[in-house]
Parts: sequence; C-alpha cells; structure tokens
Amino acid sequence: MDTHLPLARLFCLLFIFCFIGNSAYADERFDYWLSQLRADAIEEGISTATVNAALSNISPIERVIELDQKQPEKTITFSQYKKRILSQTRIDKGRQMMARHRDILDEVSQKYNVQPQFIVALWGIETSYGSFTGGFDIVPALATLAYDGRRGEFFRKELMTALKILDQGHIPLKDMKGSWAGAMGQNQFMPSSFSRLAVDHDGDGRRDIWNNHADIFASSANYLSKSGWKGDERWGRRVKLPANFSVALIDKDVKKSLNDWHAMGVMQVNGSPIPVADGMRAYLVQPDGPSGETYLAYNNYETLLKWNRSNYFATSVG
Repeated sequence: MDTHLPLARLFCLLFIFCFIGNSAYADERFDYWLSQLRADAIEEGISTATVNAALSNISPIERVIELDQKQPEKTITFSQYKKRILSQTRIDKGRQMMARHRDILDEVSQKYNVQPQFIVALWGIETSYGSFTGGFDIVPALATLAYDGRRGEFFRKELMTALKILDQGHIPLKDMKGSWAGAMGQNQFMPSSFSRLAVDHDGDGRRDIWNNHADIFASSANYLSKSGWKGDERWGRRVKLPANFSVALIDKDVKKSLNDWHAMGVMQVNGSPIPVADGMRAYLVQPDGPSGETYLAYNNYETLLKWNRSNYFATSVG
C-alpha cells in the first residue's frame, strides 16, 4: 500500500498549516500591541476598569481594513453628489426639524452666533438628522486602524482620546458607536474634536452627541464658532460670470472684495447685481470645473471646509 500523500493533498495541508500559523502569529502580534496600549492608557491616567472593559475581547475588524484600503472606483461630479445628498426628502425633513427644535436651536444660535439653518444642514448631511450614525463600535474600529492602518499614529491618538471619553462617563461603552473611521454621534465628531469642542449644553455632566439634541446642536455650533464662523454673514452664493471671464481668477488664492467682483461683472444667477458689503472678501469656486456651477465663497465657506475639506461637502451644506 502506498503510504505517500498525493501531491495535491500535501500542498493543501501545507497551505492550511501556513495559514493557521500566520493567523496565529498575527493574533499574537495584535495581542502584544494591545498589551502595550493597555499599559500606555493606564499610564496616561485612564482607569484600569475602563481599559479592561474597552480593550477586552477585541480583534482587528476586517471590514474596517477593507474600507480604509478601498479606493473610489470612479469620481462622481458635483452635480451627481448634490443630487444624492440634497434630495427633496432630506430638504423637507430639514424644514420639519428646524420647526420641531426651534426653541433650542434659537438658544444655541444666540449663544454661539451661528445661524440655526447651518446647524441643521450639517446634521442632515452628516447623519440624515441622526438616522444613520454608523454601526461600528468605536474602540475596536480605532484599534484596527491604529494597528493596521495607513495612519497608525493618528488613529492611536484618537483611540486614546476615545478611552478618556469613556472614562469621563460621557457615553457607555455599548453605545459608543459611529463610522468605520471613528467619527461619532449625530454630528460625526472624531474623538479629538469631541474632546476639544463637544458641549454639555443642558448641564447634566455629560457631553452626549449621540442622543441629546441640546448637546448635538451646541457642539456643532461651538465647532463652527471656534473655527471662525461669522454669524452675520452668508456662506456664499451661486453666481453667473460674464463672457470671456479669465479662468485664472477662479482660484481659492484669488480673494477680492465683493465690490471688485461686482465691478468685474459677476452677477447673481437671475442677472441682478451681487449684494456688496464693506470688508467682505470672497473667491470663486467651480466644484465641477468650467462646465458646472460657479459660486462666490465667503469666510463661512472656508469655515465649513475646516469641518470637512471637500468643496462638494461645503457647497452642499451652504
């Protein structure tokens, strides 16, 4: 009787052995990395109870790694993006939310000098008014990115901050959920943004951007206010350019007064003159290039870019 294994079966067993060995080695590497993280977290003053609860029984999340490494299959135009983001349903719901939460929005607006419609617009675009906040557990997601991601140091700091947020009692561990990249709550703050800018507006001792509308609205307004928002100005406006307008002038580094743009023939879409105001400066933006729409972008547009560095996003919020 032939006691030799068939060649194909031998290769199969070798593959299984290597896979199990590599997998076990990967698990050991992660466990070692996690043990170092535990020690560092405790050294930074996070309680042992919080560290043990948050970092027990976690492992890298394959889906998070996939999403971090995934490259967009194609670039969509601003027109397509706007159609997707600014559906009539979302606009209608935004108006309903403005009316429903008018009292607290007015209170927050007065305190932070940020118009209510921008607070609601950010809320609507980020999470569809709290309907889609992300289903990933924040700690394992950030641990995955800190261990395996392209920006390990950045995400390690975010993870440490997330542990401190838990330790301070702002949110129970089971409820600390958000996006695969670690953005949390109904306004999608990264832990570092939460630490710097989230607000306990109702004074209950917790900054709850997951469930508490007062804290959600005040935190968004505080973010804008601290980023340079001007409550007496618009974000910008859509405009029409005169014939033979120099494309060299359509650049974020070419800032001019509204009087200057008016003198150069820049008009509102309906053909009427653009309103002018002393001291206000703006630049021209064409999210889709020369074939698309043109906008005059004011100071508040640049503030929206500090929230999300995307012209598509900032223009849609406006």
